[in-house]
Amino acid sequence: MARARVVEGLECDQPFALAGAHVVAFRGAEVIEHSRDVLDVDDIERVHDMRVATRRLRAAMEIFAPCFPRKQLRATLKEVKVIADALGERRDRDVAIEQLESFIERAGASDRAGVADLVETLRAEQAVANERLVPFVTADRLEALRTNLAELVEAAWAAAAEAEAVR
Repeated sequence: MARARVVEGLECDQPFALAGAHVVAFRGAEVIEHSRDVLDVDDIERVHDMRVATRRLRAAMEIFAPCFPRKQLRATLKEVKVIADALGERRDRDVAIEQLESFIERAGASDRAGVADLVETLRAEQAVANERLVPFVTADRLEALRTNLAELVEAAWAAAAEAEAVR
C-alpha cells in the first residue's frame, strides 16, 4: 500500500483556505499519479493505491469544504466518490482472489477443485469490474478531474487573497 506522503509546505500560521488549497492540490495529484496502469490485473496494488488516494482526497475535500465554492465542491466530490466506487468494485474481486489462492495452497485435495472454480468465477467478475472501471480512468476523465480540482484550488487561493486584503 502506498504510504501517505507528507504534504510539505504547510505552515501553521497560514490561512485555512491556503492550507486547504495546498492539501487538495497535493492529494489530487496523488490520485492522478496512482492512475497509471491501474487496469493491470496482474498488479492489484495499483487499484488499491489509487483507491486509497481517492479516499485521502475525499477526506481533504470534506475537511476543507468551507474553503471551496459549495456547488463546485459537491460536483467534484461526487466525481471522486464515483471513481472510488468503481475502484472498490474491482478491488473487492482482487482481494477475494488473492485470499482464495492463498487458501488453495493449504486446502485439502477435495476442496481445491471447488475453490479453484470459485476463483475462476471471481476472475470473470474481476474482468467485468475492470471493464466497468475503464471509463472512470480514461485520460479525458482524469484530466477533467484535474481541471475541476485546479478550479477549486484557485477559488480557495482567491478567497484567501481577498481575506488577506481585507485585513
